[in-house]
Amino acid sequence: MRQALAEAQKALEADEVPVGAVIVCDNRIIARAHNQTEMLTDVTAHAEILAITAAAGHLGSKYLPDCTLFVTLEPCVMCAGALAWAQIGRVVYGASDDKRGFMLHGGKSLLHPKTRLEMGILEEECAALVRDFFRKKRG
Repeated sequence: MRQALAEAQKALEADEVPVGAVIVCDNRIIARAHNQTEMLTDVTAHAEILAITAAAGHLGSKYLPDCTLFVTLEPCVMCAGALAWAQIGRVVYGASDDKRGFMLHGGKSLLHPKTRLEMGILEEECAALVRDFFRKKRG
């Protein structure tokens, strides 16, 4: 999760919503990403989507059953759907997203049935990045 936080910091420095993700396979990081919706002018350029694309390219497979996604913020419904289609083996997220998170909008049933889910890892650090970002935007 520390590596995902480092990716979130890159997003923050680029004035993007600070969400970072890494995908691990066989104890190696095979993909790193952070939100790039502003830079790419693409509403789908979430950290999770970009990480899935990079991991699939690295492995030469659209399916990621032996992989773990570490992401700083609970995925949205769009990202949960992409994770389901990728059949990712495990999702680990830091902070919950009480407005857009998939757990409020269908929960674990939105993921692939075999996907394992863990939450709350480095939760306060992950939440503080997003909270502070939006506080400054509003302030």
